[in-house]
Amino acid sequence: MPQIAAKPLVGLDVSSGSASRPSYTPALVVLTTLFFTWGLITSLNDILIPHFKAGFTLNYVQAMLVQLCFFSAYFVASIPSGVLVQRIGYRYGIIVGLGIAGVGCLGFYPAASAASYALFLVSLFVLACGITLLQVAANPAVTVLGDPQTAASRLNLTQAFNSLGTTIGPALGSSLILAAEPSAGGGAAHELKSVQGPYLALAALLFLTAFMFSRFRLPALGNEQEVTAAAGEARGSLAKQSHLMLGVVAIFLYVGAEVAIGSFLVNFMAQPEIAGLSEQNAGHYLSLYWGGAMVGRFIGSAAMRKIKPGHLLAFNAAMVVLLLLITMTVSGPVAMWSALAIGLFNSIMFPTIFTLAIDRLGRHTSTGSGWLCTAIVGGAIVPVIMGFVADRVGLQLSFIVPAVCYAYIVHYGLAGHVIHARS
Repeated sequence: MPQIAAKPLVGLDVSSGSASRPSYTPALVVLTTLFFTWGLITSLNDILIPHFKAGFTLNYVQAMLVQLCFFSAYFVASIPSGVLVQRIGYRYGIIVGLGIAGVGCLGFYPAASAASYALFLVSLFVLACGITLLQVAANPAVTVLGDPQTAASRLNLTQAFNSLGTTIGPALGSSLILAAEPSAGGGAAHELKSVQGPYLALAALLFLTAFMFSRFRLPALGNEQEVTAAAGEARGSLAKQSHLMLGVVAIFLYVGAEVAIGSFLVNFMAQPEIAGLSEQNAGHYLSLYWGGAMVGRFIGSAAMRKIKPGHLLAFNAAMVVLLLLITMTVSGPVAMWSALAIGLFNSIMFPTIFTLAIDRLGRHTSTGSGWLCTAIVGGAIVPVIMGFVADRVGLQLSFIVPAVCYAYIVHYGLAGHVIHARS
């Protein structure tokens, strides 16, 4: 899943003497658990979608409101979260974010009792606002939990655990939520209550993590007045950087396509002409989609030592387009496995697009990063578009929507990111 990148830190106050430098290993362990937890929570959306679709007898557009409400929080809450973190600090920002996410999870209990889809959607939005605040606060916090020379290594490690969470989430959700498959009729209140236990447990985990994190200290971070002062000037100059503007579009389309595919895979694999799996079994296979992304990060990291990032991005995106064409035009296990294999090639796309888009922005890198993070709202829009197409031409043919998105990413990898470098 996409991660909000850490902003450059100004005026970092960390003691240079190894003897006087405190140990932040316990806090880093807790923070790594946090990355795992929000990865797991985010991937559970792909389990909630088929569960709600059957339980509330929704069409595909209505079912995709799950992702619309969840990912719109990135657009709505990113800037306020940044302001809040500047005022209360990264440590308290993490604690508040955990608390908000926990409240969102608690909202699943009354939503299931009332069999209210609207209340589920409100709870998902609150939950996602908490996760957005966590991402804004937690990524920079990781960079100061130890030696500055190994900050990048620590951040990559914690994000790897985020990928582990997205891999385990679908399998866990399938066993705990989809095991009680909702009936096709409207009276699904009993079956919908299968979400209560898991989300109460997640709420308890989030509140416990908040308490644990309150027991650890973080180094003092300097203010970001210098960055803030440059933001107004940056808006005008950054709008002229075509590689950044095209990168914003690429992030929007990539996140949207990745989320859309994951959202529809359970229903896709359940279709008789594809695999005819029960939703529970299909949910277990969904872990392979997200697990492939985790494995691909290790392969891509090694490959980038010899292959230019833009070329590798274009190759991966082209492979996804090919896999989507296979998914659309054949049936049976071939269609299922071609769709699942997309996760492997998704792996390096978000960080690579992000890196190419902020290249040579200098002191405006922080503002440019904020624009790119706002584009994560694509995860709210593209799945709804795909749902609209699926309701009219069928689920299998609706994969043309993410195929168009990845075709643009091929262009960005080959040429779109190069425009600024030559200007």
